[in-house]
Amino acid sequence: MADLLLELFSEEIPARMQAKAEADLKAAIEKGLAEAGVEFERAVALSGPRRLAVCVEGLPAKSADVKEEKKGPKVGAPEKAVEGFLRGAGLSSIDEAEVRSDPKKGDFYVAVREVPGRPLQDIIAELVPEIVRGFHWPKSMRWGRGELRWVRPLQRVLCVFDGKVVDFEIDGLKSGNQTEGHRIMGRGPFEITSFEDYKRVLESDGCVVLSREDRRLLIDEQAHVTCLEKGLELVEDKGLLDEVTGLAEWPVVILGEMDPDFLTLPSEVIQLSMRTHQKYFAVRDPKTGELAPNFVVVANVEAEDGGEAIAAGNSRVLSARLDDARFFWDNDRKTPLEEMAKKLSTIDFKKELGTIADKVERVATLARELAPKVGAESDVAARAARLAKADLVSGMVGEFPELQGVMGGYYAREQGEADAVATAIAEHYKPVGASDDVPSEPVSIAVALADKLDTLVGFWAIDEKPTGSKDPFALRRAALGVVRIILENEVRLGLYEWLIRQGSLVEGRRFGRAARDFAQFLKEAARLAPNMIAGNIDASIKAHITSDETLSELLEPLLPKLDDLLSFFADRLKQYLRDAGARHDLIDAVFALGEDDLVLIVKRVEALGAFLESDDGANLLAGYKRAANILKAEEKKDGKAYDGAPDPKLFEQQEERALAEGISESVAAAEAALQAEDFEKAMGALSSLRPPVDAFFDAVTVNAERPELRQNRLLILGSIRDALHRVADFSKVAA
Repeated sequence: MADLLLELFSEEIPARMQAKAEADLKAAIEKGLAEAGVEFERAVALSGPRRLAVCVEGLPAKSADVKEEKKGPKVGAPEKAVEGFLRGAGLSSIDEAEVRSDPKKGDFYVAVREVPGRPLQDIIAELVPEIVRGFHWPKSMRWGRGELRWVRPLQRVLCVFDGKVVDFEIDGLKSGNQTEGHRIMGRGPFEITSFEDYKRVLESDGCVVLSREDRRLLIDEQAHVTCLEKGLELVEDKGLLDEVTGLAEWPVVILGEMDPDFLTLPSEVIQLSMRTHQKYFAVRDPKTGELAPNFVVVANVEAEDGGEAIAAGNSRVLSARLDDARFFWDNDRKTPLEEMAKKLSTIDFKKELGTIADKVERVATLARELAPKVGAESDVAARAARLAKADLVSGMVGEFPELQGVMGGYYAREQGEADAVATAIAEHYKPVGASDDVPSEPVSIAVALADKLDTLVGFWAIDEKPTGSKDPFALRRAALGVVRIILENEVRLGLYEWLIRQGSLVEGRRFGRAARDFAQFLKEAARLAPNMIAGNIDASIKAHITSDETLSELLEPLLPKLDDLLSFFADRLKQYLRDAGARHDLIDAVFALGEDDLVLIVKRVEALGAFLESDDGANLLAGYKRAANILKAEEKKDGKAYDGAPDPKLFEQQEERALAEGISESVAAAEAALQAEDFEKAMGALSSLRPPVDAFFDAVTVNAERPELRQNRLLILGSIRDALHRVADFSKVAA
């Protein structure tokens, strides 16, 4: 057995692309060998700032011999058919074919050909150029006069199999057995004969840490130790750690100092300036928990002076960056947020949805209405919403867009706004990722929900929802954010009503009255979509539903879009619950009831899951499935649904009577439990149906000869179905 070593050496590969390229190259080599019929023991991939490498161990000298069979015509077939078969199979005479028998089709010819394996060198020489030419990079380039596209100019291709060079050429670049080490400390070149040789030479004379994981661990350990020696603490930053891992072949951690005066800047500004522009780690004083006047930089060289000159140079560069940030900080604070907010009317949010100022007004209106639902003061929530986007026109956010909201929170506190207002401004974009915390203060919750709901309703109203993998406006993230804020804060609201509420504001620019009179808007929505929102509006409103032609013109095209948006929320909730371990079929079963209170949905799903894990639940589900299957067949045959109560006068067997009485009692108990939102108790009430359901199916013939008896027994089955559908649509539950 032999090993293959392939290295593609180029100019600097962007750090963010290295890990995926490493995995893609390994996968491409493995796939190519498998398709060539070559087995191997294992493949190892490596990546760094200037190289991608793969070593495949345990390879044979040639691919396996293959026996190919080609089925031909029947024995005794016309001469022309036999001649065509011989040509296609490469046979000179029919005597070279085998005759095989089929019990049904009789005797037929088969051409059997032994295809010898190919030398691995030949397979590799064809495979590697094909992989390189077809390799996908997010961005690639051409250089010189060649046609090859690569992330950066490709300089060397090392390809060695069993100690020998595999000869091929890619766009004028010939393969060889040489590689290069560190550009300054151990350039080489070095001649390589094996993977062991490759690692030994580069990691010693070449001063290159080949493994991405080894470099990451080395940087992380050095950074923590360096800080600890000075009584400091590293501010963890996994994303930055991953990035600098791809920037240094021979990482050396250096602790630098900065002017303590810069610590008067907000910590987020300092950290972001370090991270974004300089790739530095921030450092904290563990005694105070505040940032220290230091930073950690990862150099790519061992300096003779221990890194003092590097640290000093980086300190000067950082000071220039932070001087710019201090200018923005001082300048922005001269302008009140209310003045900044006025400039939002000059910036489009989306052409069809108006300016950012228009969005702010919609969000403020909705936040005011949502505030009582989350325990916030309406005026405070509206105030926070009106100032939430103001920092978008600030100099600091112009320089660091990642600080939108955060800077507004600082400016609000500087200008004497209430803490709740400042916190809501700072947090209203949250959560921005799966690991990000959700807002937890009442005003922050109201503003964050209002902002995301406005965005979602707006884009659905103008038919710009996500398609496939494309989501340019991050609408999936916004919807998942709404789901998380509601569930993690246990916010109780009927989601569909609030979608309609915001729809009235989004579309109110066309029908001004709709935006001003939500009650009438909701009345008309209830008339047009009674099944969707009848349970979520006041009885006083339902009693005065009247037709309004103007609102109908607005609502008829809007309501289907909002129905679709509600389904979009359902998908995000499924994602959230699946990540938490819930079964997707149980989520479907609960959603089918039309419930749009996400907190209640989750409670139902949890109770349903626990119920079905019990013996009573599992057996009752089986009984339900049996009843539903009979009903489905008979309703299709009869052309009608078997809904309604059975006639007790037609009961002939005790099992019929016992089941009907059991259904009546369990439904009453389940309804009371559902009203109290005690879903476990509701499930328990239904579990009492298991014995009479089992007894019914054991003793009663549903399809009786007498039509009236058959219909009555089908109505009993319909009652079983209706009873269970009060807590979930059991037809959607997997058996």
